[in-house]
Amino acid sequence: MKDVDRMIDEALGAEEADLLRRIGGKPDLVEFAIGGFGAGVGWLVYLMMAVQIAMTVAGAWAAWEFFQATDPVTQLRWGLPAAVLLLMALIIKGAVPPAVYHNRVMRELKRIELQVARTQG
Repeated sequence: MKDVDRMIDEALGAEEADLLRRIGGKPDLVEFAIGGFGAGVGWLVYLMMAVQIAMTVAGAWAAWEFFQATDPVTQLRWGLPAAVLLLMALIIKGAVPPAVYHNRVMRELKRIELQVARTQG
């Protein structure tokens, strides 16, 4: 994979290489994730984050109550919601990385399209 990156970097024009140097190079994974907040669906990212945090807090509270319970019925009353809430929070958290990687791939495709357009024009 590094050979492909090196070949792409060698194929870059001086103008694009200078632009990448000025903006600090390629953004890393954290910058891509934070960049999702400014996209057209930023409100959805904020909503998912708020719901995920609320589920984590509620699941932790229910888990605490589960471990404090002494009889089996009370343990079930708190244990099942704790498990469901924590698993749902995990599922919501797992929905974000595919979007981040999709944005990263689309950015690289646009970069390759720009290079092809420059060589043809």
